Amino acid sequence: MKSVFRMIPLLATAVVALSLAVPAFAQDAMKLEAPDCGTTYKGNLKAIEAVDKYIFKMTLCNPDPAIPSKVAFSAMAIQSGDYLQKTGGTGDLLSAPIGTGPYMLQKWDKGNEIDFTANPNYWGDAPIEKTAILKWNSEAAARWNELQAGTVDGIANVGPSDFATIEANPDFKLYPGLSTNTFYLGMNNTFPPFDNVKVRQALEYGIDKQRIVDNFYPPGSVAADQFMPPSIFGYTADSTAINYDLAKAKQLMADSGVTLPIKVDMSFRDVVRGYLPQPSVIATDIQAQLKELGIEVNITPMESGAFLDAAAAGKLPLFMLGWGADYPDATNFLDYHFGASSSPSFGKHDDKLTALLTKAAQLSDPAERLKIYKDANDEIAAFAPMVPVAHGGNAGAFKASIKGAYTGAFSAAQFRVMENPDTDSIIFEQNAEPISLYCNDESDGETFAACEQITDSLLGFELGGGNVVAALATDWSANADLTEWTFKLRQGVKFSDGSDFDSSDVFTTYATMWDAKNPLHVGRTGATWDYFNTFFGAFLNAPAAS
Repeated sequence: MKSVFRMIPLLATAVVALSLAVPAFAQDAMKLEAPDCGTTYKGNLKAIEAVDKYIFKMTLCNPDPAIPSKVAFSAMAIQSGDYLQKTGGTGDLLSAPIGTGPYMLQKWDKGNEIDFTANPNYWGDAPIEKTAILKWNSEAAARWNELQAGTVDGIANVGPSDFATIEANPDFKLYPGLSTNTFYLGMNNTFPPFDNVKVRQALEYGIDKQRIVDNFYPPGSVAADQFMPPSIFGYTADSTAINYDLAKAKQLMADSGVTLPIKVDMSFRDVVRGYLPQPSVIATDIQAQLKELGIEVNITPMESGAFLDAAAAGKLPLFMLGWGADYPDATNFLDYHFGASSSPSFGKHDDKLTALLTKAAQLSDPAERLKIYKDANDEIAAFAPMVPVAHGGNAGAFKASIKGAYTGAFSAAQFRVMENPDTDSIIFEQNAEPISLYCNDESDGETFAACEQITDSLLGFELGGGNVVAALATDWSANADLTEWTFKLRQGVKFSDGSDFDSSDVFTTYATMWDAKNPLHVGRTGATWDYFNTFFGAFLNAPAAS
């Protein structure tokens, strides 16, 4: 049994109560609680508690029907409490993780590949193939060439021009993915001239999205008329459509009163995503389109990690970015980007919009929520924090001989279910190298794809779909008003280093993310923790805003 005494340094700076209500777990029972709801503390997570060795409970300030989907996401993966303590919440934790997943890290050859080997302690069905190798290449054509050459077994994000070619070749199979993403052109309203709403609105109407989709996107893609993709709950067909109207865009620019030409850097990362199949080419097209509005764009490519960090910190005036769904609900799209606790990517928040999103997120009736999301989508069009450009069709491809292959939807494809009849390994190539392997403090899809082979969350998503299924928790339930969520943990689970898993690991993982004064609240960024902050509204003991 794990002793509570190893947790004392972790809990010392937080508001803590040690409960002795459960004799069987008296030595280990632990609870972390916010001082209030809405006065000094602005988040929605009121308390977390290891009730006994295999029961974990979270209490919320306000109802949240999306909790199962949130805790299923890979940024909420459960870490070993002992390893968090040993690493100090950073260091080896980022590059040499341990987990309860089907694979464990064998080697990370930086700049080349990550090698996984089957975890002998995995609680589920053992991986079919003992070895999995993750490689990366930013060029879709290069990935397809490697698949044809047989150096990899599968690839992510097939290039738009290769869909038909792969479908016509019997040696390979195309696996289309759900269109659950949005590519957008972001504007930060703390940088002139984007502090002028008419300039932002001019960009909304000045981008010919259909031209971009027709020229640069694969089959299954559509031009975006709002931020939400039609496949995700929260899309409202009767909301204000943001469609191309060059005359209107030029009039808005004239009405703004700004002096033309405007000169601005447009930042992006030259990394293929399902929402952005040809980054540099699309950047050049947007540059040409904005010139018609009197905006002279300097295209500025950045390294992936540095770009994401700068965008999240609100340091980029104009940037190309996108979003792929983590779970099928508007809170994942709208709250993450525009909610009260969202990052300053777009600058200052719109108070009207944040109020609408907060209200909608606390309702359980879908019809009532949709009424509010209609207003929220209209407000996004009026406030114009970004230009929604496209919802990209996407597909992966594998050798036809690979059994169990598929393209992930709300989580990455799991190598454990794939079988290669020719070797004892699966070699997969994606678009970019992971930023780290401690995904609790990351927001990058390529990074999650690696972490999901190693770690598990309390819950998970069905293969290729959005339904929530059991993972480290076998059962979960909520009270009538959806403010108390209880998770019954799987017994007999071990981490890849052979140590036992129990509720103290869940508690330590969540406490590390939640409490800003926790000495383990370090990670890679030291401060960002995008997903936790957005999912639950605020950190405990958050530093005062500067």
